[in-house]
Amino acid sequence: MSNDDRLGRGLVFALSAFLLWGLAPVFFKLLAGVSAFEVLAHRVVWSVLILALVIQFQRRGWQSLRTLDRNTVKRLCYSSIFVSSNWLVFIWAVAQGRVLETSLGYFINPLITVLFGVFFLNEKLRRWQLFAIVLAFFGVLNQVFQLGYLPWVAVALALSFASYSVMRKSISIGPVQGLFVETLILLPVALLYLAWLGYQDSLAFGSSSVVLDLTLISSGLMTTIPLLLFAAGAQRLSLTAIGVAQYITPSMTFFLAVFLYREPFDSAQLISFMLIWLGLFMFTVEGIQRRRQH
Repeated sequence: MSNDDRLGRGLVFALSAFLLWGLAPVFFKLLAGVSAFEVLAHRVVWSVLILALVIQFQRRGWQSLRTLDRNTVKRLCYSSIFVSSNWLVFIWAVAQGRVLETSLGYFINPLITVLFGVFFLNEKLRRWQLFAIVLAFFGVLNQVFQLGYLPWVAVALALSFASYSVMRKSISIGPVQGLFVETLILLPVALLYLAWLGYQDSLAFGSSSVVLDLTLISSGLMTTIPLLLFAAGAQRLSLTAIGVAQYITPSMTFFLAVFLYREPFDSAQLISFMLIWLGLFMFTVEGIQRRRQH
């Protein structure tokens, strides 16, 4: 396979992953009538089954899992808490008509991740990165002053995913195997919660419609398919290309919130987003120039 073919396939895989993630609000809107905790539990259960099948068909898929040490499993326990918290807040926010806040959270997430890298991984913060983070901070601060409250959904999503990113960076494990272990750790809690809902006769699965049941099962596919596509794309593309393409997801979420779901969006929120967009632009351009120099 030529280098152009490799890059072309990588671009298709990566764009497909980001497009699917961008359409996630549309999918989870279909489950707005189901408790966010039940949706999360189904997402965990069906992801475990799907990922187990994927690993089964991978070459030496199970071998890396057999060599996991106690410290790695402990770190995966922490990362499973971060990723499940991120999923729960996102599912709840979509159901409550706060898609715009999720977009804000994922826009500021790369900047929070860099800041976490400075504090927890001893990475150095470059001047333009600092400017980008300051602009994002003022964007969130403007939201607080104009709205009268902290946009906690955006902050929670950014902090939880940045924490997850930093934790996973310190764990030597593939993306598929890593997510499998994380969801496997969460599986007992998910099954117990679903069993408790069934005992209380308040389980949505199996009590409403076949369409709803299939949608809940598909939450596992909505979790695993973009991950597999992203992993395939990341293997073929540069970090610069991946870094720029990642903004497709929150951009799609932003347009869905404003134009499809007609969520309130006034001049005050526009100022906040413009500050964050400017920070991201500086952050991205600086990263591209630095990689070219090296």
